[in-house]
Amino acid sequence: MTHAEPVTFTDGLPLPRLIAFDLDHTLWPFKVDADVSEPVEARDNNSCVVDRRGKSFAFYPAVSSILSSCKARSIPLALASRSHAPDLALAILEALHINLASSGSTTLNTPSVCARNYFDYIQIVPGTKTQHFTRIHHASGIAYEDILFFDDEARNRDVETELGVTFCLIRGEMTRDEVDRGVRAWRKRKRIVQKTTDNEYSV
Repeated sequence: MTHAEPVTFTDGLPLPRLIAFDLDHTLWPFKVDADVSEPVEARDNNSCVVDRRGKSFAFYPAVSSILSSCKARSIPLALASRSHAPDLALAILEALHINLASSGSTTLNTPSVCARNYFDYIQIVPGTKTQHFTRIHHASGIAYEDILFFDDEARNRDVETELGVTFCLIRGEMTRDEVDRGVRAWRKRKRIVQKTTDNEYSV
């Protein structure tokens, strides 16, 4: 099966210099500090984890291909979560792997990669999202206006109003369509409309 990138990744228009994600109900359909009982153990070739009570947890189905698409385009990735169980969240990210073969690689027997290793900047600490992005900005050197952030809580839009990060409130689960919607919102804020020549964009 051929891996499909988000449409906006192949249309020739600029992409954000950094894409960030919340964790709970954004990359996965659960709340770590409320739903998961440690310790967790990887199962099914690291495609899910099982907690102490035997409950299974995994990413939303499209997340592996989304993260792989970002990395294929050399887009740095960040996590911004105010979870009160950061160690447990990191343990889950260590246990869950991104299977490159199922995410678009044509190479057989390609090993999976620990999900945590996909993220260049990790902020999983209690606090505000503006605090998270202040740290991400300083660590990366990337301007706020060049960052796109996906989150399931409208209250976190203050990263846009206060800092200039483009905020995309996801509707349901994380999908490639949601990525496209976020990238288009980022382009709109940047006034990138269409490609007019090989190297120029109308604003």
